[in-house]
Amino acid sequence: MTEAYIYDALRTPRGKGRKDGALHEVTSVRLSALTLNALKERNNLEGHAVEDVIWGNVTQVMEQGGCLARTAVLASDLDQSIPGLAINRFCASGMEAVNLAANQVKGGAGDAYIAGGVEMMGRVAMGSDGAAIAVDPSVAMETYFVPQGISADIIATEYGFTRDQADALAVESQRRAAEAWKDGRFDKSVITVRDQNGLPILDRDEYMRPGTDMQSLGALTPSFQMMGEQMPGFDKVALLKYPHLERISHIHHAGNSSGIVDGAAAVLIGNKAFGEKYGLKPRARIRATAKIGTDPTIMLTGPVPVTEKILADNGMKISDLDLFEVNEAFASVVLRFQQAFDVDPALVNVNGGSIAMGHPLGATGAIIIGTLLDELERRDLETGLATLCIASGMGAATIIERV
Repeated sequence: MTEAYIYDALRTPRGKGRKDGALHEVTSVRLSALTLNALKERNNLEGHAVEDVIWGNVTQVMEQGGCLARTAVLASDLDQSIPGLAINRFCASGMEAVNLAANQVKGGAGDAYIAGGVEMMGRVAMGSDGAAIAVDPSVAMETYFVPQGISADIIATEYGFTRDQADALAVESQRRAAEAWKDGRFDKSVITVRDQNGLPILDRDEYMRPGTDMQSLGALTPSFQMMGEQMPGFDKVALLKYPHLERISHIHHAGNSSGIVDGAAAVLIGNKAFGEKYGLKPRARIRATAKIGTDPTIMLTGPVPVTEKILADNGMKISDLDLFEVNEAFASVVLRFQQAFDVDPALVNVNGGSIAMGHPLGATGAIIIGTLLDELERRDLETGLATLCIASGMGAATIIERV
């Protein structure tokens, strides 16, 4: 089977996902086009250089609807002969775009792809597309549906994580992100977003709060306690599913959960012939990909079984991996991953994560693959795993290996 290589990976800075965020006036299509243009220019791509653009975005309505991928291609400087495919695997959409592209290359269906995603959460609100699992009573009742924040608190309750542990992870994420930016670790991968006159709008992650400490987080009220304990009483739904739990411990709040932000990311994936044609040197090969379905109520435990699967499928052990990117959707997700595999926290999300810098849903999977690659190169390490939890109970993972 043909090898699939990563030739380049870049992203925009993440802007606050609200009306006063720096990227709020930038549409999903325009931010996508800017990202595609940057990848094209950096790699001197001409004509029908890639087989397809596979683009993740979660809330596929309004300006993010109508096959955003194809619209982004047409709005960019890419050749109009390049098609576009919009995909949605919730929080793993950007990763699934990369994995699909890699497996297409491995299977011989084209020499190269651009994969990634976008989410403008300040312009197109999360959940505004509706979801049958949440709004169709026949499905919601059968699956014991609860919102993701409740699921994160169920994980904390089931596996014994405390508020202090979650807050400590959040403080460390902020510290690491600030240190990474100070050291210039994102410089080669983060592009500046400019307006139509070429003036800079944003050149660094806007959401970060580097002064965060345990005291400031301790003053925050749990975000999901009211919806759990009062109407509609999602805690009661959870306890029907998990009767061995006496109560749900609500430990998550805005400070130890991922931030709502705007952002985009793109990865250039191709075979050996593609690199030779354009004079590009591969940075890593995509060694393995995996996805899995999990319990839809606790929902966010997917990184554990999908990591078990990807390792078993490829004859690997957790000790074969040098670094880990585990999306910080909520603190308990990362705590559970570290607990399950007894992984040294010093090797997980070493440059901070979505708690500090934000989680632009459709882009995050591609972002963490790029971040993982940059850090493997910086530390001169070989192999890393990126993984995310996914709504409705799924997990996705990618193993990359430097070449």
